[in-house]
Amino acid sequence: MPGLLALSPLLVFLVVYLVSSLLAGDFYKVPVSAAFMLASVYAIAITRENLMTRINIFSESAGHWNIMLMVWIFMLAGAFAGSAKEIGSIEATVNFTLSIVPVKALLAGLFLTACFVSLAIGTSVGTIVALIPVANGIATQTGLSQPMIAALIVGGSFFGDNLSFISDTTIAATRAVGCAMKDKFRANFMTVLPAVLVVTGIYIYKGLNIGVEPHTEDVEWIKLIPYISVIVLAVCGVDVTLVLLLGIVLNAVVGFDTGTLDWFTFLGSIGNGIAGMGDLIIVTLLAGGMLGIIRYNGGLEYIMKGIVRHVHGRKGAELGIGLITSLANFCTANNTIAIITVGSIVDDISDKYQIPKRRAASLMDIFSCFVQGIIPYGAQLLMAAGLTGLATTQIIPYLYYPFAAGICVVLSILLRRK
Repeated sequence: MPGLLALSPLLVFLVVYLVSSLLAGDFYKVPVSAAFMLASVYAIAITRENLMTRINIFSESAGHWNIMLMVWIFMLAGAFAGSAKEIGSIEATVNFTLSIVPVKALLAGLFLTACFVSLAIGTSVGTIVALIPVANGIATQTGLSQPMIAALIVGGSFFGDNLSFISDTTIAATRAVGCAMKDKFRANFMTVLPAVLVVTGIYIYKGLNIGVEPHTEDVEWIKLIPYISVIVLAVCGVDVTLVLLLGIVLNAVVGFDTGTLDWFTFLGSIGNGIAGMGDLIIVTLLAGGMLGIIRYNGGLEYIMKGIVRHVHGRKGAELGIGLITSLANFCTANNTIAIITVGSIVDDISDKYQIPKRRAASLMDIFSCFVQGIIPYGAQLLMAAGLTGLATTQIIPYLYYPFAAGICVVLSILLRRK
């Protein structure tokens, strides 16, 4: 199948979603799931196989273990958030945060907290699950923009996802080209450090304009236990699924002890939390299936071959690595899978143009996290949207860190002397 035709389902999705949103004058009015549904039907229709084979390809891609793991995490996150809200854990954590962080430093403090937590636990999704509900509560208390507060956490979460030694993207990038994690960390850190400093400065400046002193209640310390435990366990390296399960159990224990829960309200809060993730789960499955069809039809291979043919010189090779990785991420909506997909090609390019392995791994990781941080159908933005009730397109304009990191990595290529 011609490459452009293979890629056309992605174009159909973008046209349906963006054009419809522009015509409506409201990006929140158009469901992402509807756009993905139409694009998925189109993807199945243009595939040159019998109907049952096409549906099987779509279904197997949607049911890939990585997609189903995300769905499982989304369900657990919804159950944890729902039960935490029911027992008052979110309000208690918000009151505690507001009582110890000066209001003027609130934005910068939350961003740096997200950076630290994500660096410690190595997962952007885990950071978002732990911090978004608290940040959302702070936005409500202070009257600050909910999309900005959500974007602040999402942006900080990508800092650690990009740099952590236990991050999937770090492991995939270093294994793909054969370099030490510490070398890749140094190369990454020096590239994104200016982005962190600039974004922190922006949040400090914006924090100076906060004129509302939030009203806080006395901190109910026992209700802090679930959230603190979730963060501590995650920092200790416990798998995010186990962390969320333990968090749900702790919500039940605290709720039963304080009298804010009985068995039926506990089950109801879990059910409501999972139901709130329904649209997110549907989008994840549709996106996985559609992108699987694109891969099957050779769309991704077409992109990569086209870019490699036009690579000239080291700067061109580094830009080519960035473009290949970005397009792979754009088509797979998963930064780890994108790195695994292009890893062997990047390794060959680095050998041919004498690009240090640490640099090649760093470029893959930063570009993949940049794209993952700005696509409206990425797991991180979908999770943040699901936990806040916002549209992903409402959050994207405030994603300062992913955009800053993207600018920094491009400048690091263009300004390189050799």
